Amino acid sequence: MQILLVEDDAELAAALAQALRARGYAVNHVAQGRLALTAVRTEAPDIVVLDLGLPDMDGLQVLRGIRAHERHLPVLVLTARNSVDDLVEGLDRGADDYLPKPFAMSELLARLRVLERRLGTSTSSEIHVGNVSLDTARLEVRCDGVTVELPRREYMLLKALMENAGKVLSRASLESRLYGWGEEVASNALEVHVHHLRRKLGTQFIQTVRGVGYRIPRP
Repeated sequence: MQILLVEDDAELAAALAQALRARGYAVNHVAQGRLALTAVRTEAPDIVVLDLGLPDMDGLQVLRGIRAHERHLPVLVLTARNSVDDLVEGLDRGADDYLPKPFAMSELLARLRVLERRLGTSTSSEIHVGNVSLDTARLEVRCDGVTVELPRREYMLLKALMENAGKVLSRASLESRLYGWGEEVASNALEVHVHHLRRKLGTQFIQTVRGVGYRIPRP
C-alpha cells in the first residue's frame, strides 16, 4: 500500500513516515501542495494523507485538485483546524476522513486501515487466503495456525498479494508498494522476496505469471 504524505512540518513528516513504514506502508513525502498534485497526476498513490496548512496553497485547494483528477482516491485530512465548520468543509470538499491535530498514531493507523478496507474486499483487519492469514492490525501472519515471522518488505509484498488474491500484480505495481521514491531497488529484489515467502508459506502459494508479475490464486 503506497501512501502520499503531504506535510510541510519536516519533523512531523519524518516521524509519520517512519511510523507508517514500520507498519508496512510505502511512503512518499512532499511538503508543497503543487508537488502533491503533480504526484497524484503522474502516478496516483493508494491513499493520500493531506495536511491543510501548506506553505504554497491551501490544503482544501489541493483536495479540490485531487478530486478533479482522481474522484475515488482516498484522502485523509490532517489539520490543526478543528472546528465543526472546518470539519464539515473538508468533508464537503471530498475528504474521506478528517483527523484533527494533535492525534495519536494508533488512531491514524486505525483510520488508514478503514480506508484500506474500502479499497479491497476485506471487512476486517484479517485477510484469509487458503491456510494463510494476515492481520493488518497486529502485523501478524499465520500459516496453518502457526505464526510466521516476516521482515517488513516480505510482509508488505504478502499483504499486497493477499489483498488482491486472484489478480495478477505486475512487477512495477509491486515494487511501487514496497519502495518509496529514490530508494534503490536491486534488479532481483522482488524475486528474492518471493523466494523467501515461498520457503515459509509453501512453494505453490505464490504463482509466477511469466512476463507480467505474481499472483496468489483464490482457493
